[in-house]
Amino acid sequence: MTFDERYQGYLSLIEPALSAAFASQRGFEFDGLLDAMSYSLTAGGKRIRPVLTLEFARINGLEPEKALPVACAVEMLHTYSLIHDDLPCMDNDDLRRGKPTNHRVFGESTAVLAGDALQAEAFGAILRSALPVEARASCAEILAGAAGVDGICGGQYMDLSAEGHALSADELRSLQGRKTGALLAGACMLGAAAAGAGEKAVETAGQYGAQLGAAFQIRDDMLDVMSTESELGKPIGSDKRDRKSTFMSLYGEEKCARMVREITEVACSTVKGIDTDGFLTELAGRLAGRRK
Repeated sequence: MTFDERYQGYLSLIEPALSAAFASQRGFEFDGLLDAMSYSLTAGGKRIRPVLTLEFARINGLEPEKALPVACAVEMLHTYSLIHDDLPCMDNDDLRRGKPTNHRVFGESTAVLAGDALQAEAFGAILRSALPVEARASCAEILAGAAGVDGICGGQYMDLSAEGHALSADELRSLQGRKTGALLAGACMLGAAAAGAGEKAVETAGQYGAQLGAAFQIRDDMLDVMSTESELGKPIGSDKRDRKSTFMSLYGEEKCARMVREITEVACSTVKGIDTDGFLTELAGRLAGRRK
């Protein structure tokens, strides 16, 4: 099976599951909230995080279909973070994945609630799954770590607090390791944990995801300068507008490109013993050279 065939196979599981995620809750006074949640959840994207969850579940011996609730949970949590990240009180963006941001369509109050509900439903998806109790508990703990003060929320706070201030390379790595890297690492760990893998296997998954996240963020900083709004599907130049320190502002394009290559090589070496058909290596390489 080629890389593209497997990736598309994962998407063929993920997309219908996300589209049907809240179907059983329809028909009540809160349908408008569900509309807002589904609007962002089904807005497209590469689905990198749920794909990673399914792949690490497969590598560790679990059929991807059985890990699907956990993969959907990752994407729900990721989507919540994007909705809140775009809010006027945060980054105040008007475009996400080529579409108007949630608060531009549904209003700020509903967007806040949509994000809140998606975070809660992410944990619900894990805890209501058919996985063994131990696996569910482990997955919920991993997701909480990726979402909380050591993850997305802590990273976003650091990001907002740093606006207008020059950060050192270490401070920037700490910030981005939480805001971006934590959920990518968590997505990988969740797949291994869903499969009931041991501590070492879960740790290896997390290391690969963290390295992938570091390279992903540097590439993201590059694209905010080098890409176009139509290609990227969101505003460009926002980092400079908000006077944020980025890897591009610290190092410039040439060194950033070299860092992406080096970190990607480390990520690939981390999974060399388990990536028998090269899917994870190919994915890391494609992300390193992405244009959107």
